[in-house]
Amino acid sequence: MAVKAATAFFFMLFFLSTACQAKLSSTFYDKSCPNAQRTIRTAIGTAIARERRMAASLIRLHFHDCFVQGCDASILLDETSSIQSEKTAPPNDNSVRGYEVIDKAKAEVEKICPGVVSCADIIAVAARDASAYVGGPSWAVKLGRRDSKTASPTLAITELPAFFESLDSLLSRFQKKGLSARDMVALSGSHTLGQAQCFTFRDRIYNDSNIDAGFASTRKRRCPRVGGQANLAALDLCAYA
Repeated sequence: MAVKAATAFFFMLFFLSTACQAKLSSTFYDKSCPNAQRTIRTAIGTAIARERRMAASLIRLHFHDCFVQGCDASILLDETSSIQSEKTAPPNDNSVRGYEVIDKAKAEVEKICPGVVSCADIIAVAARDASAYVGGPSWAVKLGRRDSKTASPTLAITELPAFFESLDSLLSRFQKKGLSARDMVALSGSHTLGQAQCFTFRDRIYNDSNIDAGFASTRKRRCPRVGGQANLAALDLCAYA
């Protein structure tokens, strides 16, 4: 089931990252920067070889980018006098990771094709390459996105799904993006990868009666009632952690 959920997720991630874009093409850089994808893949592979958890982090970064203003790399913009960064919005702050990996991939691409490949496309390719590197599905990424010059921490707060929300609230968020309940479940398949911080699931393992007792007991070993906010636990015991 985990494999099926993950496969469905990546299909929906592909849909989310292309549906709102016009005139995208998997051959977009074939003439202007033919080695772009190979260069990105090498940078992503190096990062994940150093820290395997980074695969999940890069996929999540892509999702958090796409859910706010579309897949436009707005999540990469730092705070300036004219920009309020999405990085410090509560859903992203001390949570979203992998910015430095994207920066490194962008720097490597700039060496061979200055000013050609967008950061938005690099994030999309990085998510695909991260999946493939850890044995997940791969797909042809349609390219040609343009980078945003604006960011919106407000939209990051109001539109990104939160771990504590009710089912109805989550369904509403996805419906606003043109995604169905089935799509939401498919995208939730991303959680067969990566790890979660203790504070995101503490309430459930200590207070939820509708939970497997053995599972809750296992989680409590790394997540005490008090403290250990950032302690990590695998999101899926049967998959990559």
